[in-house]
Amino acid sequence: MIAVGSANPVKVRAVANVVRRWGAGWQVEGIAVPSGVPDQPWGDRETIAGAEARARGAREALGADVGLGLEGGVVDADGALRTCAWAVAALPDGTTSVGGSLSMPLPPGVATLVRNGMELGHAMDAFCATTGTKHGAGAVGILTGGLVDRAQAYEVLVAYALAPLLSAPLWSEAG
Repeated sequence: MIAVGSANPVKVRAVANVVRRWGAGWQVEGIAVPSGVPDQPWGDRETIAGAEARARGAREALGADVGLGLEGGVVDADGALRTCAWAVAALPDGTTSVGGSLSMPLPPGVATLVRNGMELGHAMDAFCATTGTKHGAGAVGILTGGLVDRAQAYEVLVAYALAPLLSAPLWSEAG
């Protein structure tokens, strides 16, 4: 079983889609676990820490073979804000593997709302006069005009984090 450290259907769907394409036949189940970081993580390091806490927490809570944590954050890059997103897999041997990052510039109006303390999903809702951005297309879906939705963007990160399992023989050979 792969436990996803979130009850957000977008994150669970992203993991389930990767597992289905992989053909591993593993069950995927989501569970809400704490990230240990603020609702709006700042910087890659804090965002990765949140994803790792979710991965380990989900694996432990459900007694799963693998835990998967996904966390989205923002990064201040020379005065402009950009997104970041990371996936961490807590693997059967107790190690972790990190995959990411979704990096995309944010419009100045959204950046201002986030700088003033609003979580990115809520800032997108306010700025675009919509609701449920976090559980739907995500900022990435809105800002790419629907070319890439949040689940699709997360699928790549999940595959990166699962690389040690997806190509296991390469990881067992001595370098």
